[in-house]
Amino acid sequence: MDRIISLTYREKTFQVNAGLSVEDIVVNILKLQKQSPTYAENPIVALRMNNEILAFDARLMVDAEIVPVYLFSDIGKRMYRHTLSYLLTYASEILFPERRLVIGHALGDGFYFTYDEKYSLDTQDVSQLTQMMLELITANLPIRLEPVAYGTAMQHFKDKGYRATEMLLAYRNDPKLELYRCNDFLDITYEPLLPSTKLLALWELRPYGERGMLLRFPLSSDFLHMAPFTDNPLLFSIFHEYKIWGKILKVDCLGAMNQICGSKEIRTFIRMNEDLHHRKISKIADLINQKDSVKVVFIAGPSSSGKTTFSIRLAIQLRLLGYNPIQISLDNYYLSKSLAPKDVDGKPNLEALEALDLALFRENLESLYAGEEVDLPRFDFKDDGRRYFKGDKISLTKNTVLVIEGIHGLNPTLIPDLDPTTIFKIYISALTQLNLDDHNRISTTDNRILRRIVRDNRTRSTSAQQTLEMWPSIERGETLNIFPYQNQADVMINSALEYELAVLKLYAEPLLKTVKPEAFEAYPTARRLLRFLENVYPIPAGLVPSDSLLREFIGGSEFYLEC
Repeated sequence: MDRIISLTYREKTFQVNAGLSVEDIVVNILKLQKQSPTYAENPIVALRMNNEILAFDARLMVDAEIVPVYLFSDIGKRMYRHTLSYLLTYASEILFPERRLVIGHALGDGFYFTYDEKYSLDTQDVSQLTQMMLELITANLPIRLEPVAYGTAMQHFKDKGYRATEMLLAYRNDPKLELYRCNDFLDITYEPLLPSTKLLALWELRPYGERGMLLRFPLSSDFLHMAPFTDNPLLFSIFHEYKIWGKILKVDCLGAMNQICGSKEIRTFIRMNEDLHHRKISKIADLINQKDSVKVVFIAGPSSSGKTTFSIRLAIQLRLLGYNPIQISLDNYYLSKSLAPKDVDGKPNLEALEALDLALFRENLESLYAGEEVDLPRFDFKDDGRRYFKGDKISLTKNTVLVIEGIHGLNPTLIPDLDPTTIFKIYISALTQLNLDDHNRISTTDNRILRRIVRDNRTRSTSAQQTLEMWPSIERGETLNIFPYQNQADVMINSALEYELAVLKLYAEPLLKTVKPEAFEAYPTARRLLRFLENVYPIPAGLVPSDSLLREFIGGSEFYLEC
């Protein structure tokens, strides 16, 4: 006898047989769309089942409240980008089965791919891959989730030469794994994919760099059109530098990182990570010194990039060069929340430049340049927030350099009309170079979310749910106010540490598990992050040096009394 479950959609409840697929529900039960919709129709591509994201071939087995996931939603766009990467991997498998395709990092509106060092990549290769992807899309091939026994899956990846996937799954003991199949192509992905190749209507594959290619997709702000290509050479150079670091550390994927975390080499590995960071900061201090006329260093970067600890460590290096650095945080120039501009949801927009008391900051900076003494403000973030003064009076002397950090540090509107030869600009972000495996990347954004969840819970008693609910507003602010100015920096630095996920896991997992299904905005992200962290081998926080930038988030830093 068939088991009956209750499904609720828009406050209407109906009974269905347990085991129906998401596609059955969408097409045959709810009759919300035809079986083969087009991209431009913004089709349903998944369902929220009690806020869990289920792909089209998933089966509904329990009573649930269901909500459609549309292609042009934030979740749908994420599925689109992952499916594009999956399709490129399939096309490469058909054309160049002997080559190892490796996803690199996000670069603007695209993902950077290369082949392993044995193979070059030329314009003709990119043209062939483009044509093959178009053929696969035109064929309207279904993409289906297929359960595979653990041993069978491991043998498949071994036969295919997917070393990074083998290494990653060596630290899992699931009895079965869920792989995605398209025709005879079978690969693992850690997030849901679209139900059909037909929906991959907008994209571009173009050669990029000396050996790679860029798989571009529509910007989130306009998913109906492809934006003109905009290069970001400075950011690309930083990723290239940190790939070199990965070779020094002998880590290019999470599986390799897990092997080290589970070995006696972890202490040496951590020290090497930290020393590479120290060397980079020292080189930046040397660049400032070479410019000779610098009076102010602006440090900008997105949320949870480690601006505060970096500014402290940079100040130490500047002291070694004979400077008297004075650190200033733009956070101390915030207006009260009641005076801050509002975001699209009507909440205080603390990511906006206008959330700062710009008049006071400019006045202070101009006074310092004029040789006057300035009383620096402090800001208390509790409740509505209030400004106060503690007599922190400073002035510029011959060897003084101001080290000013904040998310808006590179915005030209922030800075009054100062001599540009006296200014040095730094952009910092956590740009992880690790991949899950060759075809699945670790999102830089996810890394920063984990950092912020851990830090805000420790320092502000903010729950993981609260952090996840405010994150869309943070991202909107970064897109408008931070990322457009990153190429104005004199230098960029990557604050990501190869081993940090292994430490953050221990703090983040229990916090993420407090986010329950009724949290509509936060729950899908919490579940996604938990699934990702299942792949990470943990290490104890006691191994992290007290001067590490990671201590800004987990506590125990020698630089902060409150930690």
